[in-house]
Amino acid sequence: MKKKVLVISASPRKGGNSDLLCDALIRGAQEAGKLTEKISLRDKNLHPCNACEICLDNGGICAQEDDMAEILATMIAADIIVMATPVYFYSMSAQSKMLIDRTYARYMEIRNKDFYFIVTAADSNRQALERAIEGLRGFTRCLCGAKEKGVLYGTGVWKAGEVINKPILQQAYEAGRSI
Repeated sequence: MKKKVLVISASPRKGGNSDLLCDALIRGAQEAGKLTEKISLRDKNLHPCNACEICLDNGGICAQEDDMAEILATMIAADIIVMATPVYFYSMSAQSKMLIDRTYARYMEIRNKDFYFIVTAADSNRQALERAIEGLRGFTRCLCGAKEKGVLYGTGVWKAGEVINKPILQQAYEAGRSI
């Protein structure tokens, strides 16, 4: 059976640098015969968790009626999850954090997944992206059987599309082929 690769882009910009790296990874994964799906959080109707905990007594069904139930079901069905975020002020995007918090309703069902992370930032120092990576790792540490398989660092890219002329674009494609 073919592996299902879910790529979650938390870039608020269509064609932003982390978004372009997602697309390169997807091309590589498809060429390697993987089933792929991309979720662009900017296109989804999502709201922050309001900590009402209704989901705990409601079979994991959130009180909010937005697109999160669909996203969660897709995450649970995937074999491999790629989480991509631009880094703003040395942390993950608000869209990434909102997604993570909203998994609360069913996070115990996101089990035995391989995870890859893609981060991009204007800062050229890779160390500047570590806080965002640690935030993503904090999420996966809460999941049963999650395995981090790789991180792609897109440094020194600020304006949308700057990643096109960087070696990281080819690295993302190669990562997709090897997933």
